[in-house]
Amino acid sequence: MNDLAYTLVAVCQKVEVKGFVAATDGNISVRLPNGNILATPSQLNKGMVTIEDLIEISLDGTYRTGRRNVSTEIDMHLFIYRSRTDINAVVHCHPPYATGFAAANMPLDKKVFPEAVVGFGTVPLAPYATPSTSEVADSLKDYVDRYQAVLLANHGVVTYGNDLWDAYFKMEKVEQIAQTTFVAQGLGGPRELSRDEIEKLKRISMQQYGKKISEDI
Repeated sequence: MNDLAYTLVAVCQKVEVKGFVAATDGNISVRLPNGNILATPSQLNKGMVTIEDLIEISLDGTYRTGRRNVSTEIDMHLFIYRSRTDINAVVHCHPPYATGFAAANMPLDKKVFPEAVVGFGTVPLAPYATPSTSEVADSLKDYVDRYQAVLLANHGVVTYGNDLWDAYFKMEKVEQIAQTTFVAQGLGGPRELSRDEIEKLKRISMQQYGKKISEDI
């Protein structure tokens, strides 16, 4: 648990330094070897989180250990973990460009960047749900199984992966894609990859990485 706790704190510091969160925004969690979830607390700036602040809860939300209150958005994390046994970490932030697209209700679904196509496909937009309620988890039902990053309408972004750094780097990549797409829109709009170009990427992904790109691409 200690190694995961240290990594969780390190990711908290990264999202703060990168400007992906402000004030006490955002929440991050990781699945522990015992099946429980270690998560950031409510109402604490991510750059100030220490190991002692982390909270352990079970998959059904039962409090196990910790001295603070768990995040009010933990239901979203638990829903993802229960839906995907292959997922071991969840990162939720409000990075400015990606959240701007979420506020405009615009998914990042253009097939523009080869590394995004190979890495996690497109980033859909989940319908608006009131933060800190079960509505947020419900809004993800159509997306969790098929995607690894989702924009939350008028709210922010959630990414998830096989470990904390995987989930964090997806957040970093989503924000870069959003920022670059925003710039491209001011230059006449991004050019999407052709079907032939995408099919070539699919073959390369399988041959070099053994990774199958989503059929949605």
